[in-house]
Amino acid sequence: MNPIAVLETADQVAAAFPLMHQLRPHLADAAEFVARWRRQSADGYRLAGVWDEDRLVALAGYRIADNLIVGRHLYVDDLVTDAAARSGGYGQRLMDWLKAQTEAAGCTQLVLDTPLTNVLGHRFYYRNGLLARALRFYFPIDGAN
Repeated sequence: MNPIAVLETADQVAAAFPLMHQLRPHLADAAEFVARWRRQSADGYRLAGVWDEDRLVALAGYRIADNLIVGRHLYVDDLVTDAAARSGGYGQRLMDWLKAQTEAAGCTQLVLDTPLTNVLGHRFYYRNGLLARALRFYFPIDGAN
């Protein structure tokens, strides 16, 4: 099995767009994805992927963060396995890798948000020992992204 690798170039990120688009369909195209990756990278955002041969099958966007609620933690912004590759163990490999990164970075917890409607994702997270502890509330500002 191929090792998990961090995507480090704009070309690698652009090539990951079709997979990220499954999770984030509001992203217009690879150029927008790369532009956002560049902006977020300045704040520590990283993308890591799992390949099966030459095909990217799972992807995680994450960052190290620190706040008063949980302290230093690894926050998972994005976690997706290709719809055609689900139940193949790729998401589990990526989750195990993220847990190891959390520990290696000296973080207290791995944290992620997921929509209330993501019932299959919830089952996966519970199986991985993640606990639901919060509800996130939003107030949209007209014209803001």
